[in-house]
Formats: sequence, C-alpha cells, structure tokens
Amino acid sequence: MTYKENSEKYIENYNLSIGDTIKVHKEDISYTGILLDRPEDAEDGFLVLKLSSGYNIGVAIDNTTAELVEKGDKPKIGYDESEIPKDPSKENISVISTGGTVSSVIDYRTGAVYPKFTASDLVKANPELLDYANYNVKALYNIFSEDMKHEYWVKAAEEIANDISDGADGIVIAHGTDTMHYTSAALSFMLKTPVPVIITGAQRSSDRPSSDANINLIDSVIAAKGDIAEVCVCMHGSLNDNFTYLHKGTKVRKMHTSRRDTFRSINAQPIAKIENKKININPEYSYTKRGENELEVNTNIEEKVGLVKSFPGISKDFIEYHIDKGYKGLVIEGTGLGHTPNELIGSFKRAKDENIPVIMTSQCLYGRINMNVYSSGRELIDAGVISAQDMTPETAYVKLCWALGQSDDYNKVKEIMQTNIAGEFSVKSSIKNFLN
Repeated sequence: MTYKENSEKYIENYNLSIGDTIKVHKEDISYTGILLDRPEDAEDGFLVLKLSSGYNIGVAIDNTTAELVEKGDKPKIGYDESEIPKDPSKENISVISTGGTVSSVIDYRTGAVYPKFTASDLVKANPELLDYANYNVKALYNIFSEDMKHEYWVKAAEEIANDISDGADGIVIAHGTDTMHYTSAALSFMLKTPVPVIITGAQRSSDRPSSDANINLIDSVIAAKGDIAEVCVCMHGSLNDNFTYLHKGTKVRKMHTSRRDTFRSINAQPIAKIENKKININPEYSYTKRGENELEVNTNIEEKVGLVKSFPGISKDFIEYHIDKGYKGLVIEGTGLGHTPNELIGSFKRAKDENIPVIMTSQCLYGRINMNVYSSGRELIDAGVISAQDMTPETAYVKLCWALGQSDDYNKVKEIMQTNIAGEFSVKSSIKNFLN
C-alpha cells in the first residue's frame, strides 16, 4: 500500500484494506466506493474511492469517519493461465512487451492498471486475436518509455533475433509511445530481418472508451503476418478507428502529445495503410520482402553521444562541455538548412581534431540539410560538421550511436552516416511529404 502517514493511520484505525468497499461520512454527505491504492508521490490526507458509476474521486480525510461495507480482496488479475491451444494452420507471432499502455491489463472492477502480460491476459483482453495467429507472448521488461536505455534496445534486438531463429513468422513489440521512434530506429539499424518486426502502442489506456490499443494491436498482428520484412511502427492513421498506418522505423516521429494519430512519417509517406484488416502497400515504396534477408544482428552501440539543440544565445560552452566530458559524438539540432551561431564553429573544429564526429540536423524536421547555401553553412562544413540529409534528429542520434559502435574512426563514422543503412534518409525530397 502506498498510502502514507495520516492516510495510512486513518486506514489502519478503521481496519480497512485496498479493495474493500467502504463508506466515508463527511458532515451531511457520504461516499461509498472501492478503496483504491495511490501513487507513491500522491499527497497525504486523501483516500481514493471508485464509485459505482465507474468514476474515481479523492476524499479528504479531515473531519470524516469511515465504515466497512464489504470486505474485498486487493485487486488482482485472475485470468486462466492455461496454455492457449495452437492452430497448425496459422502463423506463429511473437509478442514482446516492453511496457506502455498497450501491454497493461485492466482490473475492470477497480480500474487499476497492472503490468501483467501473459498469453492468457492478451487473449482475455483481445479475444479476436485468436482468429489471426498463434502467439508466444513474453514481458521483456516493464518500464515507462521515457526510461528507455541503449541496453534495452540491445536486449530487445537479441530477443527478437532469438524468436525469429526459433521460427516466429513475425514479431509485434508493445512499447510506450513517447520514445517509440527512438526504439524503432535502433532496431532498424541493429537488425536485418527476414520477417516483419512491428512496434505498436496506445495513446489511450484500455479502460477508456476512446482507447486505440485494440485496433493498433490487431493491425500490428496483421502486419506481422504480411510481406513487409522491415522494422515498422503501426499506429492509428486518423482520430477514428477506421485505419492504421505502417511507418518505416527510421522515418517516423511522435508529433502530438495526445492525439491517437500522433505518429507521422517525416520526409516520407507511410509504407502501408491497414484498413478493414487488409494491408494496402504504398505503390511508391520499394520495401524488403519476407524472406529476402537472412537474419543478421549487430547490437554494437556507443552510449556516450549527445543531442544538442541550437537556440539564439547558445554559447560554445554547450559543445565544449560534451568534448571535455568525453562524449564520442554529437548531433546538433540546428536551424533551417543546418545552421548554428558562428561562435560554435571553433568548438566544432576542436571536436573534429579530437576525432569526435558532429552531425547536423534541423529543428524544422521536414526538408533536408544543405550547408552549401550560405557562407555560415560552408564554414560548418569546413569545420568537419557532417550533414544528416533529411533524417530526423532522433534517428540521426540513434544512427550515430550505432555508427560509433562500429568504429571510432572519424572518417569511417562519416562514411556510415552518409550511407543509407535502413532507409533513414531519402535520395531527394518531395513537397508532398510535408505535414499539412
């Protein structure tokens, strides 16, 4: 229990437990509901009750009394753990949970979210999944996506490779949305895959009528059975539940804090649209087909890479700090075509002299870097700054981490950064790719 101090003493005084149905009296009003637990950082002096209407309320304990209405168990998931039967006529899909809303399980009696993720849980929440495939489900780790680390990318890539080697026909990864595009980029560089690897998530939790979890998950399974053997992100394509998009793992970005269609392809079009349970592949896309690649895994990665945003008034101290602290590479989110204040140029020269590659991206996101247009840009080139073409800053960051895992030689890293490894940059830009 995470109630503390005054609230904890209050609960103990009335001999109450999480999950009990209780009545709290306050002056001429009373509230009856299920006593829920609270987050560890919640303010003291309140109880949280789930009312019969389904809404949760906070009740200040000052000047109140409480009574037990019905003893209840602490909320838990009690799904049948028996093995789900396999249908030999269906594909075998591996579902790997890393955390996030889509892989949570809801206790509908209390509304509490639990990070329990087994095959039984998955089918209990989405029984129609059995219509599409057989499943091997595992929880790799259970974290908020903002807590993602390089080592977790490595573990995910290795686990995916193991499942493919064991015969999985496709992979679905359940992931939090906030850093999903970093992970999709990392897996795109670390893996050559003979089967689809699909990353999905949810913007709305499963206990909300507006949840996008179910459709995203089902369409991801459909994509995992398909012919596009690349790392892709599958998320809602509109505010409605009518279709999802498949985005290339190196060209996708989260663009809104809460919209269900938050993920967009940047400087590219989605690879495919999934509608009415059918995959409609973009005819303009050349993609890697199922079975075309042999499985390859390369998880060498350098963690000590910085991502610095240029802004008016930025000083060279920002660059010098990273050099002095032993960073092996830097990605700069510059302005416009790829610019920074002139004050930084000397620090960029120092970085090159010390074998530290500096990669230039743009805050604009859309369009490509061109440091040849203005004299200030040409000075950046002379200082050794390397163009990221039309990569997003996040993809350029992940690629530089991976490139430095392959070599610590400046020229070799530059060569890798300017080689299209996983469709991370376009040969030429198109105005139709701009977000309207």
